Amino acid sequence: MSDHVETVTRDGVPHVVVPLSEYRALLAAADEDAVDAAILRRVLDDPDQDWVPADVVRRLAAGENAVRVWREHRGLKACDLAAAAGIGRSYLSTIETGRKPGSIKALQGIAEALGVTIDDLVEPACTRGAGAAQ
Repeated sequence: MSDHVETVTRDGVPHVVVPLSEYRALLAAADEDAVDAAILRRVLDDPDQDWVPADVVRRLAAGENAVRVWREHRGLKACDLAAAAGIGRSYLSTIETGRKPGSIKALQGIAEALGVTIDDLVEPACTRGAGAAQ
């Protein structure tokens, strides 16, 4: 904002006078804020919104195995997830420890059982291992 601001008092009430161009810029900014607030309210009020706790985000960003992180977040035992996904407990273990990537069919079952997408479980090859080095 410019230094072209002055104060005047009318009927005992102080007022600020700004150039018309700055007043219009303030109105435009207020309109943008109102739109942003409406979008935020809509997202926050969505009962189907699945919020991810910061701890889960931190663990994923640190490079922990996404299947294990999501399983623990959902409060499932490994044997229960394996059964729900239609795979063996030992196969799930090899996926969670990174010894095997898991087949598409296995990952689809795991994702469905965890209520996430396959994309939530598989990190892109270009970032694989990057989390541990950071």
